[in-house]
Amino acid sequence: MTRPNRIRDTSGQDSTIAGTPPLRRSLRRWALPAAGAALVLAALVWVIAGWSGGGRSYDAARIRIAEVERGDLVRDISADGRVIAANSPTLYAIAGGTVTLKVVAGDAVKEGQVLAEIDSPELRSRLVQEESTLASLQAEADRSALDARIARAEARKLLDQAEVERTAAERDLQRYSRGHAGGAVAQVDVARAEDALKKAEIGLASAREDYALQGQGAGLDTRNRQLLAARQRSVVEELQRQVDALNLRAPFDGQVGQVQVAQRSNVAANAAILSVVDLSVFELEIKVPESFARDLGIGMPAQIRSGTETYPAEVSAVSPEVVNGEVSARVRFSDAQPPGLRQNQRLSARIVLDTRENVLMVARGPFLEQEGGNRAYVVADGRAERRPIRTGAASLNAVEILEGLQEGERIVISGSDQFDNADRVRISGE
Repeated sequence: MTRPNRIRDTSGQDSTIAGTPPLRRSLRRWALPAAGAALVLAALVWVIAGWSGGGRSYDAARIRIAEVERGDLVRDISADGRVIAANSPTLYAIAGGTVTLKVVAGDAVKEGQVLAEIDSPELRSRLVQEESTLASLQAEADRSALDARIARAEARKLLDQAEVERTAAERDLQRYSRGHAGGAVAQVDVARAEDALKKAEIGLASAREDYALQGQGAGLDTRNRQLLAARQRSVVEELQRQVDALNLRAPFDGQVGQVQVAQRSNVAANAAILSVVDLSVFELEIKVPESFARDLGIGMPAQIRSGTETYPAEVSAVSPEVVNGEVSARVRFSDAQPPGLRQNQRLSARIVLDTRENVLMVARGPFLEQEGGNRAYVVADGRAERRPIRTGAASLNAVEILEGLQEGERIVISGSDQFDNADRVRISGE
């Protein structure tokens, strides 16, 4: 028997749901917003932590980082320089006049050889005039000496006469005294003889004093005239030296350098005429950074490299002034110098200032000048922290660390100027 078809309804799908309590419904309503707020808070905390750990981020490719290490710090200076002649004086005209050149540029000359002559009529005329004055003063000095001798001779004559008169008066007194004792001479004659002796003694004393004064006076006058003549003689000798210097002579064996005047030209006093170069002694002129100038001293050992050879040398001169942040210095060969050197040839020199063993050091960079060697950015875990340090001696490639850093730490040696003196920064890509 066929069953009739029955239409299904949804009664089999329905189920009875128990009523939700009000508290649970409230918690479900605030759960999603609370979770969102927690995520926002976590993100905010992460951002704040990022800013506090290093306010801004900088690419590691834009900075240079070096590691602090321990080793020997060699303070040296390496510089290129040009070869110059150690002796290359310029000869000047001692007076104005017409120049006659005896050599041309490039001529080899010997010491004492006449290189140029200057015709100065004015200087030669002055010499003749001063020589005439000297002759006159010398004649006066000789005449004064002669007068002094005559005065002393006259005074000596008077002194001798006074001594004779005194001796004669003394003899007369003795004769009158004996005659008076024998009754042959009156007392008045004896008294007259005594007066004559006293008069003779007074004359003798006066003659002696006059002789001494005559000698002193004549000596002073003669000495004064001789001093005037000696002064004039010095003037003549100086003019004679200047006249002799009109002939410009080579101060040493060498070669004529630059000739700065034309033949038979008229030059003024103190005008440069020509230069002489000593090609047997050369020096190297170098430029030293200003920061090393205070450590550079005359006599410091050095080395000059010419090709593949190294020659010992020493610092011979240091300029007292700074030009464009550099100081000029000269390095002289200590022993033999390279053969075939030429002026203005380029060579390299190395000057060893100091060697410090087993010190803490780091590669040198702009941080040393930017922070004055008092602070550095220490890099660790992607961050750079500004830390106070103290530096010591510095070379061209490294600087000594005295305080503030440990071996193995890394610091920013270049590019820290873009940090704007921030205490902490983040380094990305490091």
